[in-house]
Amino acid sequence: MLTNETRLRDFPTLTEMSYLNSAAEGIPPRVVLEAMAQYGKDKLLGMEGRPLHETQRAAAKEQLANAYGLAPEEVSFCSCSSEAYNLAALALQLAEGDEVIINDLDFPAGATPWLQPSCKATVKVWKMRDGALRVEDLIPLLGPRTRLLTVSLVSFFNGYRISLPPILDAVRKHSESLLALDVTQALGRIPLDLAGVDFVVSSTHKWILASHGGGLVGVPSANAEKLTVPAGGWFNLTNAFDSNRFERTDTKPGAASFSVGMPNYPAIYAIAAGLRYIQEIGVEAIDQYCLPLVRFCYEEMEKLPVEFLTPDDPDHLAGIIAIRHPDAERIYQALLAQNIHIMHHAGRLRIAIHGYTTMKDLENLIHALHNELKN
Repeated sequence: MLTNETRLRDFPTLTEMSYLNSAAEGIPPRVVLEAMAQYGKDKLLGMEGRPLHETQRAAAKEQLANAYGLAPEEVSFCSCSSEAYNLAALALQLAEGDEVIINDLDFPAGATPWLQPSCKATVKVWKMRDGALRVEDLIPLLGPRTRLLTVSLVSFFNGYRISLPPILDAVRKHSESLLALDVTQALGRIPLDLAGVDFVVSSTHKWILASHGGGLVGVPSANAEKLTVPAGGWFNLTNAFDSNRFERTDTKPGAASFSVGMPNYPAIYAIAAGLRYIQEIGVEAIDQYCLPLVRFCYEEMEKLPVEFLTPDDPDHLAGIIAIRHPDAERIYQALLAQNIHIMHHAGRLRIAIHGYTTMKDLENLIHALHNELKN
């Protein structure tokens, strides 16, 4: 996907390491760093820089809308995916008797807002089997009281990629629930078809190669009334500076209500640049480039004495492979000493393969794992 020349130009630090941890932190290309530097230049203009900031926000909204398959007025920005979910909890105003379905492959951001004492709904857990979320296990959890199902398109934990159409079909047939989808581990890495999804969330510092400090929200206009956040602020209000501002609030509907205060313009500059970089290459091109690398890595690691957490199913693979080993901490430190960067947590090792990954990176990883597992 990248030539040696463009890879060196865009990602100079990758010449010094085999980086396989984009599921935690993406490596920004030079254009993202240049965009953040441009923010600094525009900020030095004081208030005269504000129109330039807004130009970047508009550009980022266009690119995000294109990525989500929505209109620009159906997307907005907040500070992170955790904030997006907590604001969604405010919007839904769940009551006694309501039910929310979470799952045990999800990142805490999507699960924990519904477990807070302030959430009056009953929480049900859709449990994975053999590393996979199966629709037949979801259907018995759905019912007339289900208000929300929240799930990730790709699991941060083991890289399992759900099949969205059967899940949407089950939700529509067996409930009147909204479906909230976290695409943090998919956006910028695999092609998206989000038709029918009611609420979309992503963070910004992973596969789209941008910065921290962004939450990417999508609310189709059909759900604007159901997902309007009743929060104080000003950027989310139509009458923040009107004469009646101390008497009542008029909240912007839907996605716009998730931007409650001053936008994080430094992050927005980075988001605009990161999404533009990804979209100019093409997510389909990234995915096609990565698919054989993912399969190679999986098949080579199958030869190792490790426990696989990622199911061996090509239809449910994305960019993440996860394994478990009792000596994971030592293995991780040994890899790090060789400038091979993966993720380690509680005995779990996670490898993430993006468009800037090379076959040499994976060969370095496999060779090092072979050596370490012989010790």
